[in-house]
Amino acid sequence: QVQLVESGGGMVQPGGSLRLSCAASGLTFNRYDMSWVRQVPGKGPDWVSDINPGGDSTNYATSARGRFTISRDNAKNTLYLQMNGLKPEDTARYQCTIGDRMTWSKYSYSRGQGTQVTVSS
Repeated sequence: QVQLVESGGGMVQPGGSLRLSCAASGLTFNRYDMSWVRQVPGKGPDWVSDINPGGDSTNYATSARGRFTISRDNAKNTLYLQMNGLKPEDTARYQCTIGDRMTWSKYSYSRGQGTQVTVSS
């Protein structure tokens, strides 16, 4: 049974930074593309970033490029999202999921509860 548990969210001021983590279990982590998605109330989730199994290829949504960095530690079965230069529009619940930018929506069963990020002065 796949279990993904996100952590690291919180409230920060505009321009601040947060590092999100996603601990994975119940899957052979190093075999899967992984993504971060985010969701605000009343809307469906939006894809933010993905990383390939080896960790040497990444992709970002336009809104995240240049500010966010996705990474993974396969030895620890953990996915990360370093977020710098946070803006109020980044406020959302962030979830990790199996899949890349094209396939993540097929793995809705894998998404964890998420971690809330609130950017406000």
